[in-house]
Amino acid sequence: MSTFAASRRASSATAKRPAVAEAAGGHKAPGAAAAQAKKRVALGNITNVAPGGGGGRAFGGPGKVAPPPGSAKLNSATSAAPLKKPSLASSRSVSSVRGSAVKSASIRPAPPLSRHDSTTQKNNLPPPKVPTVLDVPSRMPALVPCSTFVSPGRSGDSVSVDETMSTCDSMKSPDIEYIDNGDSSMLASLQRRANEHLRISDDRDVEENKWKKNAPAPMEIDRICDVDNDFEDPQLCPTLASDIYMHLREAETKKRPSTDFMETIQKDVNPSMRAILIDWLVEVAEEYRLVPDTLYLTVNYIDRYLSGNEINRQRLQLLGVACMLIAAKYEEICAPQVEEFCYITDNTYFRDEVLEMEASVLNYLKFEMTAPTAKCFLRRFARAAQACDEDPALHLEFLANYIAELSLLEYSLLSYPPSLIAASAIFLAKFVLQPTKYPWNSTLSHYTQYKASELCDCVKALHRLFSVGPGSNLPAIREKYSQHKYKFVAKKQCPTSIPTEFFRDVTC
Repeated sequence: MSTFAASRRASSATAKRPAVAEAAGGHKAPGAAAAQAKKRVALGNITNVAPGGGGGRAFGGPGKVAPPPGSAKLNSATSAAPLKKPSLASSRSVSSVRGSAVKSASIRPAPPLSRHDSTTQKNNLPPPKVPTVLDVPSRMPALVPCSTFVSPGRSGDSVSVDETMSTCDSMKSPDIEYIDNGDSSMLASLQRRANEHLRISDDRDVEENKWKKNAPAPMEIDRICDVDNDFEDPQLCPTLASDIYMHLREAETKKRPSTDFMETIQKDVNPSMRAILIDWLVEVAEEYRLVPDTLYLTVNYIDRYLSGNEINRQRLQLLGVACMLIAAKYEEICAPQVEEFCYITDNTYFRDEVLEMEASVLNYLKFEMTAPTAKCFLRRFARAAQACDEDPALHLEFLANYIAELSLLEYSLLSYPPSLIAASAIFLAKFVLQPTKYPWNSTLSHYTQYKASELCDCVKALHRLFSVGPGSNLPAIREKYSQHKYKFVAKKQCPTSIPTEFFRDVTC
């Protein structure tokens, strides 16, 4: 046992648990022993664990998941320093301050020249004193009046001739600046003429607000919101999203399991055993912090394998860990090792048995590991639901995910395609959050390609599952979504019935 524990610590450097320390030390702390006593035995009725073998979950306490570091986006509007526009108040009042500028000629090396000076003013003013260090050309280029030449009192703004030339060359011409600053009378005249010729009626807004306020029915006639308009996030693939989901809708019919394999293929396994296995796999996914897609793919592989291969209840847990190993290799960046899955089964199965079952699953599925799941469609449907809705985004997303994961436990829900389950989960989540509001709209009907009437049977099945719950022997999903990081959505109360008018089709 100590040799296996040593190899266990060397192979699983990425996932450390209190159970590993207990196996290495040979004794348990009082607190850990009390926590272990409270845990239920996992899959005791469908595994070949000996009665005194101490089988069951060897999980430590669920660690806190550190939020992934958000990728900070650099905004181009904030990256550039704000430019200060030069004022022309000084350039327009050159004549009023020319006398003071002459008096300050002894302080400044040379006052800037203006092309607006008349011939008479040039004759009256003394010639500017040019420093001897500068080589002034015979023909001085005309300079644009700058805001730096304000008054002699602001000595910090005074510049020499060469500095004035370098800064004025990069500025706009006086004509453009005059148009930018604009005469108030000219702008008022332009605005008055625009108001006379452009007549914008407010009747549409008034009627729309009046209709929304006095609408007797909760059903709305709304417009379709565009959810593929975010071109900054490359992961959304806005230009290809529509084609991708059309392909997924076609592929989900080819990668679906049989809907009656429990009655036709399996003789030693029943739907209750399948639900216990999936409930245990939810805890495994939480313990290893696997992404949700790994769990959905695992269930898909299990059902597809059971659709054509008879298996006894002693090897059902082996099938579960082998399918999760394959799904983790497909989805995760750092997938758990084979020894990890042997450990979580309390060494019920050896490493060679897990690898043998993995090869059997891969060969039967013909290495077709890409399968559309309800989670694939939930991402897009949730985005469409949040586009033109006022519901809290996180509450709606977490509640829809909770309902969709509950559907994994039900063998009878295999008769519905994953896209229909995802759309029904969005429908029910919106109904739970706002029971008096019509949950379906034109945007959801457009992007899910399901009408409200087509969701009726699936929504009612999910509603019964949500209201009654999976049972006290299947607590993993409810406990998972009763945490603060999931906004306690599992504790929300659902109305006892859904109004029939909510299943009427939306008219655009």
